[in-house]
Amino acid sequence: MATIDQLKSDIIFTAPLRGHTYTFHSTWGIFSPKTIDEGTQLLVDQLEVAPTADCLDIGCGYGPLALVLARLAPQGTVHAVDKDFMAVEYTAKNAQQNGLENVRAYLSNGLAHVPAEQKFDVIVSNIPAKIGGELLSIMLHDSYARLRPGGRLYVVTISGLKDYMKRNLTEVFGNYDKLKQSKTYTAAVAIKR
Repeated sequence: MATIDQLKSDIIFTAPLRGHTYTFHSTWGIFSPKTIDEGTQLLVDQLEVAPTADCLDIGCGYGPLALVLARLAPQGTVHAVDKDFMAVEYTAKNAQQNGLENVRAYLSNGLAHVPAEQKFDVIVSNIPAKIGGELLSIMLHDSYARLRPGGRLYVVTISGLKDYMKRNLTEVFGNYDKLKQSKTYTAAVAIKR
């Protein structure tokens, strides 16, 4: 049994993502604190990101998607947002410890605190199963408004929500493409045309 001091210490692990091994620091209370969850892994493997892309990770957790985006787009900037201050703190720490200087981590509920003038080429989100229809609708419409023409929104959800996501993405973006599905998760993309 771990002691209280041990439980309060950072959880530290490494994970290979897109051909690079990252070291992550995390803590209890952040989603999937000890390992990269299956949905994030599924989504990471589907991302197409230009080296100059400006990217946004909505609900960044401790930063696995943001760090991969930062490495794939070294001449771009990655905005990593979460409504949990601990998640933002750990994303910033993980970006620094992995030598990625193009990550800006800050608090935001969806895109509410993302600078209004900022546009993106790629937006990603591992959407929580219990996000709620209202917040999902706000997030999808805000993402569409903030993407540059040709920009892509990549999402992963539990597979039970895939038809719901298809309807919502088609309604907002006019298109939907299922990229990959496992028993548990489905990764999809919508393009701003």
